[in-house]
Amino acid sequence: MGQTIMMEDHFFEHIFKNPLEQPNIPPNEVISNWAEKLIKVIFPENTGEEFADISALKQYVSGLELELFMIISASCKLKNSECKNVAGEFFAGLPELYRILNTDISAIYEGDPAAQSRFEVIRTYPGFYAICFYRIAHLLYNFGIPLVPRILTEHAHSKTGIDIHPAASIGEYFYIDHGTGIVIGETSIIGRYVKFYQGVTLGALSVKKVLAGSKRHPTVEDRVVIYSGATILGGDTVIGHDSIVGGNVWLTESIEPFSTAYHSPIITIRNHKETS
Repeated sequence: MGQTIMMEDHFFEHIFKNPLEQPNIPPNEVISNWAEKLIKVIFPENTGEEFADISALKQYVSGLELELFMIISASCKLKNSECKNVAGEFFAGLPELYRILNTDISAIYEGDPAAQSRFEVIRTYPGFYAICFYRIAHLLYNFGIPLVPRILTEHAHSKTGIDIHPAASIGEYFYIDHGTGIVIGETSIIGRYVKFYQGVTLGALSVKKVLAGSKRHPTVEDRVVIYSGATILGGDTVIGHDSIVGGNVWLTESIEPFSTAYHSPIITIRNHKETS
């Protein structure tokens, strides 16, 4: 009995002290809620909240900037003053973030016959939701902020089934149709006017730890369409511009621009009424 108590004391002591050895990063919910509030400010279609005037709006945005400072300063390896500068630089780039997200809205609205309005895209499309979180996370990643970008994209992953690493580089007018099951790896490079359907994977040929930091994921050039279930692997794999990759295609080598890659399964259809 005494030995059991000693073992339990050791276990609880370890649990008690262990968090103190980690960066004091706010809970994931606090970080994702901050991003949600930011998205709702730049796209008020997401909320019925209205501000009395521009001064009230600016004051609210300043509060979000302070909130970001508090989030990143807990995990930032820089001095607090430099973290504050990062928060300021992030919000200075808000107009550009808004611009590029509007290109994504345009790509989805103009590319999907089912989309009735840009309002519908903003309010209901999981692809746009995931892109919003990715683009916010990518900016923070480029500032060298650790962990927070991953928390943001993993939140969107949990909500939409779309897994985009914040380090991936994605150009303007990105269109995700449906989206469930999409995986875009860390070193992926995606050009402009690219369209992905559900289940697309941009992955690595090997997941060996020694390859960390190397170009492991494919490059997709401008105006490429990749249909559902396609898997494209390897850091040297380049999908040339204006190409089409069909559903369920498996690629580990590059294809030239203006190419079409497709999978040709053998499908047998039998009429049960005739055979009976």
